Amino acid sequence: MKKVRSQDLEGHEQVGDGYLVRRDSIFYKLFQQAPTLLFEVLEEFSSNAGQYRFDSVAVKEPRFEIDSVFLPPDTEPGVVYFCEVQFQRDEVLYERLFGESFLYFYRNRSRFTDWQTVIIYPSRSTE
Repeated sequence: MKKVRSQDLEGHEQVGDGYLVRRDSIFYKLFQQAPTLLFEVLEEFSSNAGQYRFDSVAVKEPRFEIDSVFLPPDTEPGVVYFCEVQFQRDEVLYERLFGESFLYFYRNRSRFTDWQTVIIYPSRSTE
């Protein structure tokens, strides 16, 4: 089995057998500037949503890149939100996303009371 390292190259990352996929830098910039945008599409969310900050984190061993993580204020534990913007078909999206999210939540569970994952598609047919 070939081991592939994820490498960020100006908005691209190496995945699978080595082909490059473009990260959606528009959403990265939007979430970075206005983290509360995520909460506008959710029916239920934390009452302190305005205090959340956006981050992109790396989880080691195995190394995963989680592009959109919304972290509660440092002052008290809260819900951590994972968001994936998916504009292309990905047959292993759910396995990858839940693996990354579960591992991150596990390693940081003392900081959070719960977690939620959001996937944004351009249309239902993309799923």
